[in-house]
Amino acid sequence: MRYPDPDGIKAALDRIDPAFRGSPIRQSATLDRMFGAELWFKDETANPIRSFKARGACNFMAALGDDDRPLVCGSAGNFGQGLAWAARLHGRRLTVFAAANAVRTKIQAMRDLGADVRLHGADFDAAKAAALCFAAEKGHRAVVDGDEVLIAEGAGTIALEAMEAVPGIDRVLAPLGNGALASGIGTWVRHAAPAARMLAVAAAGAPVMAHAIRGLPVTGGEGADTIADGIAVRVPIPYAVNSLRRVLDGTILVPDAAILRAMELLRSHLDLVVEPAGAAGLAALLSDPAAWGGRRILIPLCGGNIDAA
Repeated sequence: MRYPDPDGIKAALDRIDPAFRGSPIRQSATLDRMFGAELWFKDETANPIRSFKARGACNFMAALGDDDRPLVCGSAGNFGQGLAWAARLHGRRLTVFAAANAVRTKIQAMRDLGADVRLHGADFDAAKAAALCFAAEKGHRAVVDGDEVLIAEGAGTIALEAMEAVPGIDRVLAPLGNGALASGIGTWVRHAAPAARMLAVAAAGAPVMAHAIRGLPVTGGEGADTIADGIAVRVPIPYAVNSLRRVLDGTILVPDAAILRAMELLRSHLDLVVEPAGAAGLAALLSDPAAWGGRRILIPLCGGNIDAA
């Protein structure tokens, strides 16, 4: 079994559509003063689908080779958009299963990119289970975000770009959903700045991935009750858990109130609309602002797709 590695991340950079490379790095003097730290935000909302997901999807799609089976995935919306973008580039058919209550703008965006979107179940994990059943029945290629090394390596290019542009990063705070983002970023951090602390941030209402990484019991009855739909995971992916244990220094759980406050701060001080999952890294600072003083912190803003309400 292969886990993400620095060579794979460097190779991924050449496979990613240029529209998703070189995302801007933003700063706010006000936020720096608030936390007594240097905060460097990698803005993954500044691309055609307003999310980082196409990085991994493009890397994955480019490596499929002669496997021409139609593709199917489960998605809360952003991964489906990324895979739909890459599928369109490569002339591939894609079916996406999303929860019945998924964000409407994400559903429409996936359809606009050519995906056959089917709504099933009450949450992301129910939709993913339906996608896997569909793939088995139809003989399609299932794509599980968090369970594909090439997707994680594509996500890792975020850290490659950011740490080349901003030397001396000593803390990294990445949202924790299915694990591809934190795994890929953590792999590059371990390579480029071994002394830096790599931390993954999960929603307190969806703690299962953090619990699994920590080795705490996971009963299967844990919920995913959070505004942060992009990281609302209730079924951990073993491959992602093992991959994350290799690169993380810790996990942090943040309540929805902190996520909402982080979204407000990003709107006020960076003029950015960031979805709840994308704001999780900044939310982690709010529980104890003084603890981050003097640090140089990298925070990916991983998505900005949100309904107007």
